[in-house]
Amino acid sequence: MTMSVELASAMPAWLPDGARLYLRHIEGGQSIREIARAEGCHASTILRRVRRIENRRDDPLVDEALSRLGHPDHPTPAKDTPPMSAPIRTPLAAPEEQTVLREARRVLRRLCEPGAILAVAPDMEKAAVLKGAVRIAVTERTAAQAFALKDWIACARQQGRVGIYEITAAGRAALKRMLAEEAGGFAEAQAGFDPQPFADQHRVWAERSVMEPGGEEPRRLRVNLAESPLAVLARRREKDGQPFLTPDLVAAAERLREDFELAQMGPRVAQNWDRFLTSGDRGSFQPEGGPAEGPRRARDRVAAALRDLGPGLGDMALRCCCYLEGLETAERRMGWSARSGKIVLRIALMRLKRHYDETYGGASPMIG
Repeated sequence: MTMSVELASAMPAWLPDGARLYLRHIEGGQSIREIARAEGCHASTILRRVRRIENRRDDPLVDEALSRLGHPDHPTPAKDTPPMSAPIRTPLAAPEEQTVLREARRVLRRLCEPGAILAVAPDMEKAAVLKGAVRIAVTERTAAQAFALKDWIACARQQGRVGIYEITAAGRAALKRMLAEEAGGFAEAQAGFDPQPFADQHRVWAERSVMEPGGEEPRRLRVNLAESPLAVLARRREKDGQPFLTPDLVAAAERLREDFELAQMGPRVAQNWDRFLTSGDRGSFQPEGGPAEGPRRARDRVAAALRDLGPGLGDMALRCCCYLEGLETAERRMGWSARSGKIVLRIALMRLKRHYDETYGGASPMIG
């Protein structure tokens, strides 16, 4: 217990939650169930997060960061040090959170440039950002380890002893958030929680021509291409001022999508989930077995919800809530008339909410 307390106190504030749980289990000696009780979630959820971090230890920077954070008092031996010789590299202190953020704004901005990479070797104390043969930025090795641990950069390939890293989608989103915070001022961002920077990292702005009812010419509007169709409908109002989709209907849709993502039923999985879209296949669907109970149970919940909705309503819920297809795209694929999809979707969400209320009593099941 003393070791766990000392280890927790030595963890930096920027450390991701998954890595924090991993170190508590691997280095601190806490059991999976003990951590799950403390976090208020299912043990399988903690196990998945621990395994996800363990699988990332193939990345040299991630492995170095976890080893250093797990043994903060031990010196890091230099690579290829002959046996029986004293280590010559002193312990590398974990950088402060402000240091990581400051370096991230500088380095990630450079990595967003076309052709830019981050190179680091075992005998290098610093990491270099290269664009072709030109070095355009340099950062501390500990900062590069923090970037890799936070999944802002990922190892693309190894060239001999040199690891080549590129910025990830998560790194680009984090950079957008940090730049939005910087534009608004750090003082305002730290004085109180400002949701704007966190929302901006998920937005992709563009302009579209929209023909409004009664209009003679199309109007140019600024739209967010990354916004889900449900978020658009949730903002619409009826003639009496009431929202087109009430918060409980939106919550039911998000619950279905949460199970869909937890079940790993997205396009990354080699499984044709369009079988849900036909009534003949609904009854014959049998989820694949696997070592993890969480994804299997989530698949069961998705299958039960779509089976209860039936053909038509289930089609619309799956396409708009899970696949995040737009209403126009769903109407075209289903062969329906224009502007009929939003009515069908609202009916489907009302039926979906009733299914959750009757099955689970309105309470969300524990994830896992």
